[in-house]
Amino acid sequence: MYTAATTVRVRYAETDKMNVVYHGNFAQYFEVGRVEAMRVLGYSYKEMEADGVIMPVVELNCKFVRPALYDDLLTIKTLLKELPTDYKITFCQEVYNEQGKLLAFAQVVLYFMDAATMTKTTMPNRLAKGLAAYFSG
Repeated sequence: MYTAATTVRVRYAETDKMNVVYHGNFAQYFEVGRVEAMRVLGYSYKEMEADGVIMPVVELNCKFVRPALYDDLLTIKTLLKELPTDYKITFCQEVYNEQGKLLAFAQVVLYFMDAATMTKTTMPNRLAKGLAAYFSG
């Protein structure tokens, strides 16, 4: 299993009149978590796009547990429980506040797509190599 964590601070523009993060902004937090999780592996999303592969989100299931508030420092945990074997990759993601309380969790499914043809493809080799150590044995 591969796990990565990154932090973001809630900006005022992401909140409503009650200083609570608007629920739609969690999709962006999850994206930050996925992009940074890939970067830690040594293969950025930007590099993957340059290599001709894109990853559109095809499914997002989220459960909200507690509110995130203005100026909270959030930790986004990104887990990959299974190594992709085809065109699909599933991330499990969790958002915690500074007190370590779970605020939201999600399962996000993306497809590896050839950017030129917009057809499904397999995981890029550079990403597979970065993940190999976490799924060996």
